Amino acid sequence: MKYSVSIDVPNLDAGLAFYRDALGLVEVARPIPIYAVLKCGDARIGLMEKAAGSKPAPGSEDVRRYERHWTPVHIDFDVDDFEAFLAGAVAAGATIEQKHQVSGRPPIAFCADPFGNGFCVLGTAA
Repeated sequence: MKYSVSIDVPNLDAGLAFYRDALGLVEVARPIPIYAVLKCGDARIGLMEKAAGSKPAPGSEDVRRYERHWTPVHIDFDVDDFEAFLAGAVAAGATIEQKHQVSGRPPIAFCADPFGNGFCVLGTAA
């Protein structure tokens, strides 16, 4: 079995500028013009261009919005160079909402991408 996670972004080029260019993921497919598949370790992340204000499902009362929002699903990036990864993400428009560095534990940061989607960064070294 293979798995992937898809992220809605308001503009595919802006999404690629963040996830591909700033975070270093590699684009491996573009099955349609508004959808790109990126490789992230053993996983795949899909970026799908969807307009702000569009409905996520028929009959839904909710609409897509790209200011900071909560979702029960997010991506964790396990990285060797915690500070360098965070610096690159912030330079590309991410925000760090909380950062924890506790002695004897790997560091973790709770972040949001430029489109309001949450993600976590976990360092591999304590």
